[in-house]
Amino acid sequence: MQNPGTVILIGSTDIGRRTCEALQVRGVNVTHLANPSDAELHDYLDEDVIGVAVMLHSDIEALRYSLAVEHIKPGVRLFVAIFDRSVRHEMERMIPNIYVASPAFISMPSVIAAALLPDHVGLARTQSANNVQWETASVNEGVVTHEDFMIPRSWRRQRLWSLLRGQLRSYDSASRALLGGLAALVLILIADMVILQRSESWSHAFYSASAVISGVTAPEIPMEGWQLIQSGVFMLLTVIFLAIFGAGMVNHVLTGRRAGIVGRRVVPRSNHIVVVGLGQVGIRVCRELALLKVAVVAIEQDEKARGVLLARDLNIPVIIGNASDVRTLNRARVAHSKALMAMGSEEQDNIAVAVAARTIAPETPIIMRAGNNDAIAETRSLFSIGVVTDVNGLTAAFVAEALLGEAPRMVVPYASECATLSSEYRLNTHPIPGRCACIAS
Repeated sequence: MQNPGTVILIGSTDIGRRTCEALQVRGVNVTHLANPSDAELHDYLDEDVIGVAVMLHSDIEALRYSLAVEHIKPGVRLFVAIFDRSVRHEMERMIPNIYVASPAFISMPSVIAAALLPDHVGLARTQSANNVQWETASVNEGVVTHEDFMIPRSWRRQRLWSLLRGQLRSYDSASRALLGGLAALVLILIADMVILQRSESWSHAFYSASAVISGVTAPEIPMEGWQLIQSGVFMLLTVIFLAIFGAGMVNHVLTGRRAGIVGRRVVPRSNHIVVVGLGQVGIRVCRELALLKVAVVAIEQDEKARGVLLARDLNIPVIIGNASDVRTLNRARVAHSKALMAMGSEEQDNIAVAVAARTIAPETPIIMRAGNNDAIAETRSLFSIGVVTDVNGLTAAFVAEALLGEAPRMVVPYASECATLSSEYRLNTHPIPGRCACIAS
């Protein structure tokens, strides 16, 4: 095979090492650098370099290296993994001949298809969110079939019905206290009104009962002895239930109202997708599902994670808790969901979530983010764990194709390999890339 040239790869991350392996399999000379200085970049960026890939976790570091590469060797083909959209747009504006994408963007067609359209290998957006269009891709005996996709009306109806059923429903102990206290106060108000209405008009009875519950005034001394006991019991109960309601309300407000009691951010009751992990991939999954008019609830263990705030902007309810605990999964109503998507960055955590979900929802489809870890093969040999999506492997295959030619339309798992679909829907298959040995782990 003719030597196509040299590619500089910056980053010792898992995706970086697997991209290096994917390029080497294609016969490309790769200079793999973990954290080079500007002087080292000057030395390595010679006339033989045909492309540079920057595969780092930090967007700021990736931006710095990209500007340095463009300054040293203007116009060189450059691929950069970036999550932040504002940084991505600025880089595309400043640097020509650059392709910017994140692992979340690259893997999304296959991840979404696995949850919603298991008979297809990919479901992708073809235009921006301002004018959303979708297409599906299927592969049968090496032949690619693609077609435009219209969001089914049944998805919209299911989402609406699920959200309607979720109104005024509790999802944790604080919400139960809030709703329980509120319901008890309403019952006391109604009961007091019915008793007072015997001697007053309905409007005056409502006013008197409301004044007593709110503590504005004391009730009038009743004429009959049984009413003395009733009024005293109601006042004591009102104090108790006001405290319970107030505690639930304070907790709901102070926790940032990550899930709502009423409105669009309630926890769906059925026909929804449960997304575990609000990292780069998880929040992107939530956004795509929201555009597809599918009800979503997310589970995140770190309440300070950036994805929690982003989910709030998307009106996605978030449950804070450990998703490997069946109690947390029950709060998200996994047994009544369309699918569970374990999208955490740690493979072992995703395995634990899948195992816990299988115990309470054996029929619920599970899509799990993982790589080529031996634990995945071992776990799958014990039971059907679900669909395993190798986000890093798909990203590595995408980057290799983008650096050597045209960026693929999408990259999807096919049999036991990675398949890239070109702009003309040609199918190219390659082995799932492993990790290179250029840089020690």
